Amino acid sequence: MTASPLVFLVVGEASGDVIGARVMQALKRQTGGEIRFAGVGGPRMAEQGLASLFPMDELSLFGLAEVLPKIRQLKRRIEETVAAALDARPDAMVTIDSPGFNFRVGRRLGARRFPLIHMVAPTVWAWKPKRAAEIASFLDHLLVLYPFEPPYFEREGLPTDFVGHPIVEAGADQGDGPGFRARHGIPAEAPLLCVLPGSRRSEVARLTGPFGETVARLAADRPGLQTVVPTVPWVEAAVRDAVAAWPVPAAVTLGDPEKYGAFAAADAALAASGTVALELALARLPAVVAYRVNWATGIAGRLLIKVDYVNLVNIMENRRIVPEFLQGRCRADLMVPALAPLLDRGPERATQIEGLATVASHLGQGGTPPSDRAAAAVLRVMETGRRRTRKA
Repeated sequence: MTASPLVFLVVGEASGDVIGARVMQALKRQTGGEIRFAGVGGPRMAEQGLASLFPMDELSLFGLAEVLPKIRQLKRRIEETVAAALDARPDAMVTIDSPGFNFRVGRRLGARRFPLIHMVAPTVWAWKPKRAAEIASFLDHLLVLYPFEPPYFEREGLPTDFVGHPIVEAGADQGDGPGFRARHGIPAEAPLLCVLPGSRRSEVARLTGPFGETVARLAADRPGLQTVVPTVPWVEAAVRDAVAAWPVPAAVTLGDPEKYGAFAAADAALAASGTVALELALARLPAVVAYRVNWATGIAGRLLIKVDYVNLVNIMENRRIVPEFLQGRCRADLMVPALAPLLDRGPERATQIEGLATVASHLGQGGTPPSDRAAAAVLRVMETGRRRTRKA
């Protein structure tokens, strides 16, 4: 009997583990379960049947302070992954995000006979455009999350499929607004602002001050204003300390179900710039985004970044849908006039919601789930069973 096709997957962090698990589920659906898996993954992928070559947590390192002491171990894990993939002779290898690890693995797989597919492209459209040619030198296929990304890689001869953003499948648009208000004792008629000061300690430290002042100024003209502050466990204490001084009630919540309930219940959001912008778009919650970094990082960013906006919503549409207040403009006196009409349901709110709906559609909302599209692309590449021909 012929063995079922084998897919060798490699992920290096929790977000990749979620994506990998969904793609595995989709592959099983589309093959009637006639598929096998090997590689490196986390607990979500283990639930789908992957026995990880080694603990994925060993790869979940950030910054020089964490990486430098682990250099030897990381090099060993790279070589182990390469050897295991070559030994397994899979029908396809799929690496997901974690470019620091996965691209080093990819470069060492030159002798392979199986196609190498990567999901989640490096942001060559924002900086380091030459990286597109670099990854085209060793990848056979690329799966990207944003509809504007394929041309950057296709011009380098790398076949690229837009599959949509995995966040579409997370449920950001499925929150229960009335239920959220009832659980937290927020009257149905009370104006509610969702405040998202980021998930890093540095973000919380830099943003809760101007965000708190913005809330205070908004509350001065809206006596019934309340706030909800979704956060994550590692910065919860800092967030609670910061909001304790706010002049309005602030419900601090944890977990995605509560966050998405807050989105459905709120009238507007004030958020740190980041992936949360896409969740807000999917939930159709109008927002203002802001960000601050130290002065040296800010100068370097202005020199290196090649796009006009920092908010992914605005980048996707190449126009300002969501107001941005960065660095010295992250001030309450500037953010209040942008937030007020959103809270008060003025025409600006309807205009922004219209733009958010367009972005959500481009992300893949309402269509075939991104994991299904990714799985179909993997199976299509597997059918050829060949590596692509490189440019001369």
